[in-house]
Amino acid sequence: MKQGRRVFALCMATALVAALALALPAHAARKSSAAPPSAVAKAKQTTRQFTGVVTALDKSSLTVEKGGKKPRAMVFVRRADMRTVGELQKDARVTVYYREEGGDQVAVRVVVKPTSAGGS
Repeated sequence: MKQGRRVFALCMATALVAALALALPAHAARKSSAAPPSAVAKAKQTTRQFTGVVTALDKSSLTVEKGGKKPRAMVFVRRADMRTVGELQKDARVTVYYREEGGDQVAVRVVVKPTSAGGS
């Protein structure tokens, strides 16, 4: 009688191990294939910022240049839903909050820094 229970328990344990061995690779494959799209979607939702001086401005684009040791210029796409804090004009110091969409940098919000009215 005890041997029958042992054989039954051994068969159940073997079946459980076999089921787990078959299920784990399938679960790991689903998990690894699902990871890249969510990472791509999260990267698209990330808002970045760039601070510099406006060098060119028109209805569809905004060009901002940063000086210093590593000068850099970036062109941002302007859309109607872009929010602006302050008066946006050429030679204004700004911080542009943007997202990358389809290889373009799309401005989401532009904050104009106040000019310092420093005199003597």
